[in-house]
Amino acid sequence: MARGRNTVTIRDVAEDAGVSLQTVSRVINGGPNVRPQVRDKVRASIERLGYVPSLAAQRMSGSRSYIILAINDRERTLADWRERRGTDWVDQMLLGGILTCSKHGYRMMVELIDTHSDHVERELGAAISALQPDGVILTPPHSENALITGLLTERGIPFARIGSNAPGPGIALTMGDEGAGHLATMRLADLGHRKIAMIAGPAQYSLSGWRIDGWKRALAERGLPSEGLLEAGDFGYESGTKAARALLDRNPDLTAIIASSDQMALAALEVARDRGLKVPGDLSLISFDNTPIVRFTQPPLTAIDQPIAETVSRAVEQLIARGEDGADDAVIEVAAGLVERLSTAPAPAPASGRA
Repeated sequence: MARGRNTVTIRDVAEDAGVSLQTVSRVINGGPNVRPQVRDKVRASIERLGYVPSLAAQRMSGSRSYIILAINDRERTLADWRERRGTDWVDQMLLGGILTCSKHGYRMMVELIDTHSDHVERELGAAISALQPDGVILTPPHSENALITGLLTERGIPFARIGSNAPGPGIALTMGDEGAGHLATMRLADLGHRKIAMIAGPAQYSLSGWRIDGWKRALAERGLPSEGLLEAGDFGYESGTKAARALLDRNPDLTAIIASSDQMALAALEVARDRGLKVPGDLSLISFDNTPIVRFTQPPLTAIDQPIAETVSRAVEQLIARGEDGADDAVIEVAAGLVERLSTAPAPAPASGRA
């Protein structure tokens, strides 16, 4: 039986595996010159004894800090938390990041940084100085902020850019947003919808444009119109309300809407109800994000499921494996999927008696 985790030392592991303390240290820290058989033997002893390496000891053993730092947008994150909107971006980010870091003997920490240019350098600089991370994960819109990427490059800190495919330093990862926009649109077209609108996200996020591109490509492939069927919001509920009203005012025969966030989809659902439209009888809805709340609406919303946890996990793997290398690597794409629920249905007949 393994001893209590807090009583097991590196010396215990060395004795159990029949190797030196230096060999155990090299295995723990991913060092070279350890035969595969010996490495496996040490890892088996670590697992059997329940040994947990000390983060402080790991940091003293070399130049690594064994910390991966994830940066998220402060203003938007705090607003979601305070209003208890049910979004789970940070939860999924932690799920993918923490589990993958733990597997490699790392720790993941999260900092909220303002997007405003007069705050970014001060706040990020302070976090980096305090934590000295081995790598940084940037989420939108930070992943395309030149002040942030420039600061990290200048300090020689490896970083991953989620939601960015622009050339430049850092490891670029996307969540297949263009493909997701295409997938959602094609599904509605397959259901017979001929007028399919989109409520896009703000232009400052590249992913907003990618989703529009996927929507337009699908419409073109099916010979369907796009003019007058696009409105933009800011991912929030109020902007979704305004966009849905504008689309329905302009297109009385509209039968389907794709919303680029769950909050905007919820707004479109409420606008439809206010106008006496049945979802999905009169109007089909597809959302992006697939946060928990869309499972409990009436009807539950069909949604594009963003692979946030998997993408962050891939980012952690890449940062640990590559270090500062990787500036010229191809963009890593983690494809999104479509979860069908009850907010989509075949298009209504033209004479459906809609108001």
